[in-house]
Amino acid sequence: MGYGMDWSKQTVLVTGGTGSFGQKFVEVMLKDYRPKKLIIFSRDEHKQSEMRERFPGMELRFFLGDVRDLNRLLRAFAGVDVVIHAAALKQIPTLEYNPFEAVKTNILGTQNVVEAAVERKACKVVMISTDKAVNPISLYGATKLCAEKISVDANAYAGLDGTKISCVRYGNVVGSRGSVVPLFLDQRKSGTLTITDKRMTRFWMTIEQGVRFVIRCAELMHGGEIFVPKIPSMRITDLAQALAPACKLKVTGVRPGEKLHEVLLTEDEARRAKAFDDLFVIEPEYMFRDEQRWKDGKQLADGFRYTSDENDAWLTPETLRKMANAE
Repeated sequence: MGYGMDWSKQTVLVTGGTGSFGQKFVEVMLKDYRPKKLIIFSRDEHKQSEMRERFPGMELRFFLGDVRDLNRLLRAFAGVDVVIHAAALKQIPTLEYNPFEAVKTNILGTQNVVEAAVERKACKVVMISTDKAVNPISLYGATKLCAEKISVDANAYAGLDGTKISCVRYGNVVGSRGSVVPLFLDQRKSGTLTITDKRMTRFWMTIEQGVRFVIRCAELMHGGEIFVPKIPSMRITDLAQALAPACKLKVTGVRPGEKLHEVLLTEDEARRAKAFDDLFVIEPEYMFRDEQRWKDGKQLADGFRYTSDENDAWLTPETLRKMANAE
C-alpha cells in the first residue's frame, strides 16, 4: 500500500470547504502538504470571509457556489487535479422533513461534482460518505448510499484513462456540527443529559483523524473503492458518563431515521473487501481498471460484518475526553 503523490504539484478543491471537515482539511493541507493551489468551494459567504481571516496570507482561493449548480462547478473545476467532495446536508431529523432538499444536494449535487470533474479531466475525486449509508433507514443515509453508488459507478463513465473516483466511509465525528458531544457538553450545565436509547452505540473518530484518513485514501486509490477505517466504538451511556458523570440521564426515545447501532461494512460487502492493519478496502462489484487489485489485503471471513456494537475496539472515557477536549 504505497503512497507516491506529490501534493505540492496538485491543485486541490474541497466542496463544502467552510464546514467542519473542510476547515480542518484546509488547516492540515496548508500545514503538512502545501498543495500548489487550494480552492474552497462553498455557498456561505460569511464563513468564507472568516476563513480568509483565519488563514491570512495563505495561498487559498474561494469560490462561492452550490453543488446543485453544474455550471458553477464546471467553472470552479478548471485546472483542478484533486477534488474532495465534502458538501452535504446531514442533519437527520431536519432532512426527514425536507426530503427534496436532501436529494438536490446529496444526490444530484454529487452527480454534478462527478460530471464536472470528468468534464474538466480532474485526476481524482474522493467522496466523503458515512456509516448511515449502510442499510439506511434515514433519508440522509439513503441519499449518501446513492452518492456512493454514483461515485463508484461513475468510474465506467469516466473511462479507463479518465477521472478516478472513490469513497471514504466513516462514523461519527467528535465535535462536528450536529454531533451529540457538543450537545452533551452544553447540556451538562443543566445537570441533565438527553439520550434517545440507552442501548445505542456509535463509531467515533476526531475530525483530524477523518481528514488525514481521507488524504491517505486519495493517495492510495485506484478508482471505485470504498475505504473504511478501523475505528473504536462507544456506548452512548458511557459517552454521557465520560463527559458529564454527575448528570442525570433523560431517555427521549429513538428519533426518526435513527438506528441503535451503526454498520460500516456489511456481510455482502465483506465478500469483496480486503482487510489491512488499520482499514478495509471494499472493491467495486465491476472492475473498472486492471490495476485495481488489492492483493496484499486479507480476505475477510464468511459472514463478517463491521458494526458498532460488535467492534473489537472500544473508547475509554479518558480517550474520549481527550478527543473532545473536554477535560
